[in-house]
Amino acid sequence: MLGLAGLPLGERFTFLDPDESAPAAAVGRLIQAAYDDRVALAEFASACDLATFEFEQVPAAAVERLVEAGVEVRPGARPLAVAQDRLEEKRLFERLGLAVPRFAPVDSAADLEAALTDLGAPAILKTRGGGYDGKGQLQVKRGGDSAAAVAELGGAGLIVEERVSFDRELSVIAVRARDGEVVVYPLIENTHRAGILRLSRAPAPFVDVDLQRRAEAHVRRVLEELDYVGVLAIELFQLGRDLLGNEMAPRVHNSGHWTIEGAETSQFENHVRAITGRPLGRTDARGESMMLNLIGEVSDPNALLRLGGHLHLYGKSPRPGRKLGHVTFTDTDPARLEDRVAEAARLVAQ
Repeated sequence: MLGLAGLPLGERFTFLDPDESAPAAAVGRLIQAAYDDRVALAEFASACDLATFEFEQVPAAAVERLVEAGVEVRPGARPLAVAQDRLEEKRLFERLGLAVPRFAPVDSAADLEAALTDLGAPAILKTRGGGYDGKGQLQVKRGGDSAAAVAELGGAGLIVEERVSFDRELSVIAVRARDGEVVVYPLIENTHRAGILRLSRAPAPFVDVDLQRRAEAHVRRVLEELDYVGVLAIELFQLGRDLLGNEMAPRVHNSGHWTIEGAETSQFENHVRAITGRPLGRTDARGESMMLNLIGEVSDPNALLRLGGHLHLYGKSPRPGRKLGHVTFTDTDPARLEDRVAEAARLVAQ
């Protein structure tokens, strides 16, 4: 999707991906290799003037190797390294004034037992790195489960967080240019199930000017602190009037896919604009949008088109829990939009 957005701007792309069937091959040259393959990284570096990433599990060391080879990488290794360590991420949020659920580092069952005394149970135990879409985390229901829980997630390098009874999940997506200009999209309301994003709605309902401004202030501080260039997303929990930071994604974000049809400038085009030094595009919503992830194969894609959906199939091979595409609906009538999405959801295996 970054390639599709950049081609009309005159950009040409080379992609490095471990998957030989990576959909990006449709819009540029594909080098199929592991992200840390030194030979492939050298080949990639020779093909690029500028590099970026759209997956936060790319090793920070691979980014550093590209920089050593003379390739500029935006947003760079530091934001990637912070996002790959949930403990450092939480500490960054706290330092910049974004409240977070209470947490503690865990390297043993004894650490977890002590933390549960303070945080209470149930709590959420997570690996500090490597998790996404609900992977690398589990709920610890009581103190006696500590040894088994820690062992299941690897025995060390963990973080435990208090379980928060939030009202809803939101995300804020912002773009920072090379000259420091920042633009922010409207807050997005997200619905997850089994740790996987199922539905995003933008602009999020029941968001007043104050809530939007506070979310924008938080993401701006993170962007400035990291000297960030490109698109950054921060996932938030809303509790009444309070916002808690959950995680950040140093890349274009799944909850921002609606922007392709629903915003004046998509997050993908704005990312390309930002890293290449172009002026940023407007982030206003064109109306109401709802984006439904397609988890598993869709038996009748044409039915989604007949409902007026904007369908994006990624060409990925199916496996349990994998996002194979998304469909976005836009409308000026919220009730009509709800009806169309409800009908689409009945057609999609979730």
